[in-house]
Amino acid sequence: MSVVPANGTAGDETVVGRPAWQAVLVWVGFPVAGALLGLGLRPLAEWILDVDWIPDFGLAHVVAELPQAQGTIGAVVAVVAGVVLGVVLALTAEGEVLRVGVGTGRVSLTRDGDTRTVQRADVHSVFMDGKALVLLGRHGDELAREPSDLAAARLEAAFTAHGYPWSSADPHRDAYRRWVPETPDLPPGADAVLKARQRALEQGGKDDATELRDELARLGVVVRDEDEKQYWRHARIGG
Repeated sequence: MSVVPANGTAGDETVVGRPAWQAVLVWVGFPVAGALLGLGLRPLAEWILDVDWIPDFGLAHVVAELPQAQGTIGAVVAVVAGVVLGVVLALTAEGEVLRVGVGTGRVSLTRDGDTRTVQRADVHSVFMDGKALVLLGRHGDELAREPSDLAAARLEAAFTAHGYPWSSADPHRDAYRRWVPETPDLPPGADAVLKARQRALEQGGKDDATELRDELARLGVVVRDEDEKQYWRHARIGG
């Protein structure tokens, strides 16, 4: 995928990503906040020792009671450590951002350096399901579901500009049913996967939940979540 601005074009591809102002805020704001945190470490330690309602602990005494020269060196080290921490947080935040490339022949979905490609000929519906961008195939099979904070209006403009069928809502929403254990008409093996996925949702296992969603897709089940509840439908609708 061509490297272009967060909301621009490269050849016949329109790219939608983090707005420039958000990128500046992350890459400048996080390191600055880390530096300020490091700079305020000694005053914070002194304040902790002055108040009665916070129990004393050793690290606060060590920081507050450093001699001036050592305290200055410690402050510099704390500031540098804060900046490094800010950069690490910025890198993490950048990796989590979805970047969508919409072209005449394909859609590319990039997150954390990994790119997934969906061919235009396979896409028969595109819509937002809450915060998730969803691409469906001819028979209602889910080709991609990518959570993101990208503005729906920007995504809609990019897809419609290239002739993709954008929907205002899930065209198969009425086909979903709430999952309960031992549902009789699930494909073989799907109930066990849904049970495992329910546990992952309740325990905050985001990566496990995503992996199990892919497993359900291989079993012929599409699933969406609402407040840690799972709703499912058969992947193929109408043939």
